[in-house]
Amino acid sequence: MEQSTITINVKLGEDKIPQQIEWKAIGTTAQQVQQAKAFMLAFWDGAEKTALRIDLWTKEMMVDEMADFFYQTFITMAETYNRATHHDELAADMKEFAKTFYNKFREKYLK
Repeated sequence: MEQSTITINVKLGEDKIPQQIEWKAIGTTAQQVQQAKAFMLAFWDGAEKTALRIDLWTKEMMVDEMADFFYQTFITMAETYNRATHHDELAADMKEFAKTFYNKFREKYLK
């Protein structure tokens, strides 16, 4: 069986806030160290029926970048959910929420 290893390194400042996020994935096209300003990682614990998450971002992550990040994540989640369940209507609702979220952000903060 083929295996891939994903490594995430987070360098913290004295205040324990992430200063730098680096990642790489062996066995993929991202084998060289990649830089990131933020990441969200989620696992599903089937035994406990709960999501386990890690959400981190650096001080350099701007608010408009965070809005873009969330918008794109919402869209990707909707597409993943649709591929897994074929619940087209619910996936479309998720995408509509993502668009509403992003438009409200732009109206309020990007004047």
